[in-house]
Amino acid sequence: MIKPTLLILAAGMGSRYGGLKQLDGVGPNGETIMDYSVFDAIRAGFGEVVFVIRKHFHAEFEERIRSRYGNAIKFNFVEQELENIPVGFRLNPERTKPWGTGHAVMMAAHAIHTPFAVINADDYYGQKSFEVLADFLRGVSGKSGEYCMVGFQTYNTLSESGSVSRGICSSDEQGLLTWVEEHHNVLVEKKEGKEQIMGDNSKGERVVIDKTAPVSMNMWGFTPDLFTSSDQLFIEFLNKNLGDLKSEFYIPYVVNKMISSGEATCKVLETPDKWFGVTFKEDRERVVENLAQLTQEGLYPSPLF
Repeated sequence: MIKPTLLILAAGMGSRYGGLKQLDGVGPNGETIMDYSVFDAIRAGFGEVVFVIRKHFHAEFEERIRSRYGNAIKFNFVEQELENIPVGFRLNPERTKPWGTGHAVMMAAHAIHTPFAVINADDYYGQKSFEVLADFLRGVSGKSGEYCMVGFQTYNTLSESGSVSRGICSSDEQGLLTWVEEHHNVLVEKKEGKEQIMGDNSKGERVVIDKTAPVSMNMWGFTPDLFTSSDQLFIEFLNKNLGDLKSEFYIPYVVNKMISSGEATCKVLETPDKWFGVTFKEDRERVVENLAQLTQEGLYPSPLF
């Protein structure tokens, strides 16, 4: 049976590997959040990890990965740079902002030939999340246009340190994604003596959000045909936005376009896991506590590798 691949978006890690929040040692033995994702992916049956990184820290990053993971799993590296755009387009020399997560995924086209998952390097997703994702990807081997996203329950994605933005997902009776509405300033508020999750919807209205409503935390599952469609959509994107120094080509943009055109469907997978990350500086202590607790409960060995 073909094993799925895990694609980790790590190009935003900065010029010095180990200097930013996503590379901070938060586990009992200095493990990064990314280390837990790799461990969970191995346990769920993924066969390879591909990292999207930047050229200027490639050597240091690869050395760190080889020393950390050894022969635990096969791994590869691809680079995302601003100049990685189709022939015929000229990069504006004033642009410094990356092209976005959709562009980052495109960089792995030559390295991935199996169904694959996409995650952020600095988010903790949990063991069950990787299991449901791996199960789905094993079931779509050899198919095309059958995608998925792991939908975390809203109350499992909040920060105790402040408000966050969350894409609240809606699905049809088959559990297929129909649309995502971005909500800002999402947090728990007391209203009439009762705690409720509140957020500003796309119209700017302050609304109550169901605590179990599925949220996209950038944990996706795709088949390799995504790369061909992304190439065409990126050309269309550049034709409209090349002169805009801040516009970005995001994964949800690609998925929404493919759903609306009928090229693909996207299954919303449920997970009981609690997402966490370092959204605010104050979150770090809670991340350390959470990982220590999970280790004490026996969910993870210490050290991981």
